[in-house]
Amino acid sequence: MRRVRYESAGGPLFLEEVPVPEPGAGELLVRCEAVGVTLPVVRKVTEAAEPIALGGEVAGEVVAVGEGVTRYRAGDRVTGLCFGHGYADYALLHEAMASPVPAGAGPVEAVALVRSGLVALGALEAARAEPGEAVLVTAAASGVGQLAVQLARARGAGRVVGAVSDAAKADFVRSVGADACVRYGDDDWGEPVDCVLDAVGGDLLTPALAALAPHGRLVAYSSGGGTFRAYDLLVGAKSVTGFQLALIARNRPELYERWRQELWRLFGDGVLRPAVHGEFALEDAAAAHEVITARRNLGKVVLRP
Repeated sequence: MRRVRYESAGGPLFLEEVPVPEPGAGELLVRCEAVGVTLPVVRKVTEAAEPIALGGEVAGEVVAVGEGVTRYRAGDRVTGLCFGHGYADYALLHEAMASPVPAGAGPVEAVALVRSGLVALGALEAARAEPGEAVLVTAAASGVGQLAVQLARARGAGRVVGAVSDAAKADFVRSVGADACVRYGDDDWGEPVDCVLDAVGGDLLTPALAALAPHGRLVAYSSGGGTFRAYDLLVGAKSVTGFQLALIARNRPELYERWRQELWRLFGDGVLRPAVHGEFALEDAAAAHEVITARRNLGKVVLRP
């Protein structure tokens, strides 16, 4: 089978031929039909000291199962998070990280919806957003951000604001449900909001905190890091919470499953419509990464093995 990998920090990415892996205990072997490209993986390629396995969201057909697997069998259509090599014709998924793909949903829709939707929904839950409150979403044009905008609207937010790196993304962000769109470099982000869902981190934490009303809550789910002054929280009685989906998957499987079911229900009802920026062939993985690096994507970037 074909697999994408690289040998040194920053790449280049290249295709190699390797044997199809065998599923171990609790694993599914999936023939990949769509693979999601995520900012954390793109960042690791350029920043990690040693090459990593290019994992992430995959969707496709189960072709074999390992010992102890009870929920799935060959022929089932699934999507899930692959912690090993996912940029490949075949990938291994742990059973606990897999989700059935319902009839009527294709592999690209599944990859664009499930993990990104779980992050967006989990961040919104962590923010304790109440109906009628104002919610601001950074990286609002990203795969996660555009779903966070849609979910905030579906859950009754009084006002939804998208924050983006480029004003050219504003029309897209409004098209998925935002009432307003601001640019990171703007001096004024408008009326204060009750919740900020931040996927950027770094220097953007300062204006994101400043955008909060008194008693506002910021949820950070970025791999970009960043720091803030405790005084900036004290003066407005504001709070910051970190969110990581992997911890929910490992420690709260019942909550993880409930969120997955809610996403598919909203998709089936036509409430959630994950936007896809583009589909790239496996051999064009470097071009897909470049779209993410340059922050040009409007929605999800997907590889099609």
